[in-house]
Amino acid sequence: MEKKYPWWKALMDYGLALVIVVLFIPVFIILMILTSIDTGFPGIFTQKRVGCEGKLFVIYKFRTYHSRTSQKSNFGKWMRKTKLDELPQLFNILKGEMSFVGPRPDIVGYYDILEGDDRLVLGLKPGLTSEAGIKYRNEEKLLKNQSEPLKFNDEVLFPDKVKMNLEYYDKLSLKTDILILLKTFSILEG
Repeated sequence: MEKKYPWWKALMDYGLALVIVVLFIPVFIILMILTSIDTGFPGIFTQKRVGCEGKLFVIYKFRTYHSRTSQKSNFGKWMRKTKLDELPQLFNILKGEMSFVGPRPDIVGYYDILEGDDRLVLGLKPGLTSEAGIKYRNEEKLLKNQSEPLKFNDEVLFPDKVKMNLEYYDKLSLKTDILILLKTFSILEG
């Protein structure tokens, strides 16, 4: 099941993540302080997610919900919209648990229970971005507009994400990763 993790992908992941973390340390500190003030200390959200080969790992994000009320804060809404809440995942990349490009890491009960060829997705490290992540970047809003959001996710969204991630698995290349990263940056700027 394991997909060979190409040398260029490891070099890109570790090199780029290290450079961004070093350059943006002041931004990390400021966001950590602001999220801690806004949502409660510490301003980091952690959760177990399914990683490569189905192994669980702890994902890091800046917290966007108030710790006492469980309501999304206004600052948290802005963080989610700008995707800045996901910056701490650079540390997941440095730890070797994630990649810049790959299937978005999901909670237990989805990727880990795939069967047959669909399990090939587990041969990829989860990523900060992917074609499926770009297509469903407004997933929260999309699900909110459904009468049965869980059913819609399980029967429509998740199967489409699996299909798209299998296509990525089959055409994994430096060119594909660069195109996905460029598409992601163009969306974030827009």
